[in-house]
Amino acid sequence: MTRFGAGRIALVGFTTVIAASVSVSISVLAIDLPSTYATVPTPTDAARDSEIGANLEPHPDPNEEHYDNMMYVGRMHHDGETRLGFDVDNGFDESHKQIEEEDLRHEHFGPDAHHDLPQGQGKTREQVLKERRHGTVSKDGPKPFGHVDTHPLDGGATPPTVAHVEPFFMDVAPVTNKDFGKFVRSTYYETEAEHFRWSFVLSSFVPKAEMLETSDTDPEAEHWVAVDGAYWRNPEGPGTTYKMRENHPVVHVSHRDAAEYCTWVGKRLPGEREYEAAARAGHWGPKNRTLYSWGDDATTEVAKVYANLWGEGEFPWSNHAEDGWRGTSPVKKYPPNAYGFHDMTGNVWEWQRGGKHKARIVRGASYVDSLDGSFNHAATLGARATMHGTTSTGNVGFRCVKSPKRRVEHHFVFHDEETHGQLAVEDQFGKRDMIPQRGWEDQFEVEDEDGDEFEVETPRKKRKVVKPHSHRSNEL
Repeated sequence: MTRFGAGRIALVGFTTVIAASVSVSISVLAIDLPSTYATVPTPTDAARDSEIGANLEPHPDPNEEHYDNMMYVGRMHHDGETRLGFDVDNGFDESHKQIEEEDLRHEHFGPDAHHDLPQGQGKTREQVLKERRHGTVSKDGPKPFGHVDTHPLDGGATPPTVAHVEPFFMDVAPVTNKDFGKFVRSTYYETEAEHFRWSFVLSSFVPKAEMLETSDTDPEAEHWVAVDGAYWRNPEGPGTTYKMRENHPVVHVSHRDAAEYCTWVGKRLPGEREYEAAARAGHWGPKNRTLYSWGDDATTEVAKVYANLWGEGEFPWSNHAEDGWRGTSPVKKYPPNAYGFHDMTGNVWEWQRGGKHKARIVRGASYVDSLDGSFNHAATLGARATMHGTTSTGNVGFRCVKSPKRRVEHHFVFHDEETHGQLAVEDQFGKRDMIPQRGWEDQFEVEDEDGDEFEVETPRKKRKVVKPHSHRSNEL
């Protein structure tokens, strides 16, 4: 309940008016209300009311946003075409409680569940929930703080955790060599592989056999060789070129290189929750959760139609190219998933925002990975790995995302003038004044706290800042 001045009461979110006495005139079908009551204004009216402020102005309509080669992921209207705005809960995932309840019914309320046994031999709902949430202590002793059970194939949490994701736009395919070339020519950008003058190349792709004896290898992955002069233009080192692979995903880019490109095009790197949500394409519930983007079939005959993986040959020297490619493949070569995204599994690993500099996150698996995890990683929907932020290899690329436009909201934060400088007020003409002018209360406010009568305290000031809608990672 929100109070608008003395004697005015209304319910937020409703147009219903609360009044002490209401008289109805049947002849004119109208309701007479006392003049001291008023309804809550609509967002449009609130934006025009200078007394209420800008925090109630309506959000931009997400249906008016369209970006080339990007798909929208978010909650849709029942018609399946209209996007829901930020004035309602428009995250595309169900709530944690809803999925937990559905998971409970699916796993424990089936015909073979313990509680379905006759003559009271089953378990109550409370017992099942307690066992599910707390588990039992193993014979090896209690698990350390923060421990989570992991999936034997992809290393994801078991059971899967539920997360709410805000709507977003994502590139339908990874960034290509052609796209990255435009960025480099426009900004004269130098990748970290060029700066360090070497990058990792798969041992079977090295152009000269003697390099295997003279070059260093990755201590954690002996099949990756540090080749001098390898970078995105020369994917396998000097003498090789990307010219015949302009439509392939750009590789030999570090985490910073990917973030710089995304910033240049006005986008950002995806969060790994966003990436997995787009990769699963709706298959995250307890009844339709699948291991791979095409289902649970782990045979090469089926997988080769949907993803660029290593296949049945012996890694790293024998690739039979069942899917048609021994290395990277052109983007959009394989069918998209249910949301319209290509190469969410296989082809190249993709950088994600966040993580730590020494352990940046990559998702999606690549062309060197297997279906069952017998070598390298299992190319499941939960495939995840970490590597140093400066690492660049021949199987890691990226794609970008963009958040839908939202209204600008403000809040007040404490301001230390000794550290951040004296507060200044900017008028409508862009002039900044150190002396408070008319309307300065909208810019910052002073909080005068009552102190000890023998102490003189400096009042704490607050300044008005834009309220962020998401956490920013430190990739740049």
